[in-house]
Amino acid sequence: MPLNPPITDWRGQRVWLVGASSGIGRALAALLHARGAQVCVSARQQALLDDFVRQHPGSRALALDVTDAAAVAHAAQQVLATGPLDLVCYCAGYYRPMSATALDLAELLQHQNVNVTGALHLLQATVPALLQAADAGRRPHLSLVASVAGWRGLPKSLAYGPTKAALINLAENLFLDLRPRGIGVSLINPGFVDTPLTAQNDFAMPALLTPEQAAQAIVKGWERGQFELHFPKRFTAILKWMRCLPYRWYFSLVHRFTGL
Repeated sequence: MPLNPPITDWRGQRVWLVGASSGIGRALAALLHARGAQVCVSARQQALLDDFVRQHPGSRALALDVTDAAAVAHAAQQVLATGPLDLVCYCAGYYRPMSATALDLAELLQHQNVNVTGALHLLQATVPALLQAADAGRRPHLSLVASVAGWRGLPKSLAYGPTKAALINLAENLFLDLRPRGIGVSLINPGFVDTPLTAQNDFAMPALLTPEQAAQAIVKGWERGQFELHFPKRFTAILKWMRCLPYRWYFSLVHRFTGL
């Protein structure tokens, strides 16, 4: 039985994607637009957003910085002024490879500000409206993009991994609180996806997906009413198994497979 109400018809669905100027967010916005959704995209770079709107007639763009609570709140007011939202998805992310031997506090805090605090700003700005929509009989949905890097510790993920672990826990708590109130909540844990962020990696990325493949997997998960959407399964199933191992075995396997 699905944990969330399946979203099977996107026609006319009002969708706000935050962090949609590139990568998974942009591909997801394009796919939902093609399925008939009324899409609003947000990110920092106005030029990239304008380019999306030109390529996808009828879509809307609102530039914002997710680390600015007032800017997120103002954007939410603009979006909600034209009607209730059916889907809010936080896709914004920040990533720089880091190990404890080269610790950089400013970078650590920037990961926290974008990956976690930005999500909290969006929740503050939209959850009350989603609750009102649910009380009025709609079936709104809230989704957070985390990462398999949040499942357990990984090399070069000192800054990124903990923030994604926080999002995983946040999504679980949101589900417990909001699902009984009629709001769907989902957690997206991608493996490696070919984006500007992962382009920084200096190692071969197994089971690498395109943003378009990731978007297809996400929409399929929403259509099935899943809570956790993780992909590609040929990669994430192994990490799921490793997640259950005792630390002694897990650390040994990570060192063995990564050479780090």
